[in-house]
Amino acid sequence: MKQKKKVQEVEPKRPVDTYFEELDTNFQDPTNRMIQIIFLPLLFFGVMGCIWMIPFPQFEFLVKLNWHTFLNWGSFFIAVVIYFYLKLSATLSYAILFSIGAMSYFIVQLEYVQKNGGPAVIWVCLAIALLALAALYVGKGKEKKAISGKQFLQFLLIGPIWLWHFVFQKFNIRY
Repeated sequence: MKQKKKVQEVEPKRPVDTYFEELDTNFQDPTNRMIQIIFLPLLFFGVMGCIWMIPFPQFEFLVKLNWHTFLNWGSFFIAVVIYFYLKLSATLSYAILFSIGAMSYFIVQLEYVQKNGGPAVIWVCLAIALLALAALYVGKGKEKKAISGKQFLQFLLIGPIWLWHFVFQKFNIRY
């Protein structure tokens, strides 16, 4: 009786894994990694806050239902982002949703500060976004291998779940 050789099936590579591998090869400088950990979430927060503050039309039926306070352009931004990440990795999209919830809380707190005479939320978020973008651009320059503009933009889009995937790896959570 012949024994059959066990053929090890290789799972096809998911698009999210391909993105992560590309980001890992292009972003290896330890100083740049620290910059990314700090400033990538700040950039996301700043962009989300700026989009949140774009005036949204007040539809009468939303006002009657008292939903006008919950619906803004930030809601649409969040929906698109979650859908995009959900298509890449459901588990990581839940982590991003958690992050977005925390960021939303702080944006609302900034709105309260603005109502009490503080600075406008849009200017605070714009300043945070520009500072974070500048820091990420400086960090990009620390890499040994030159990174194209397309790769940098891809990093900005995929970066938030890329950071979360390190947390998931640390705790051996499958994503």
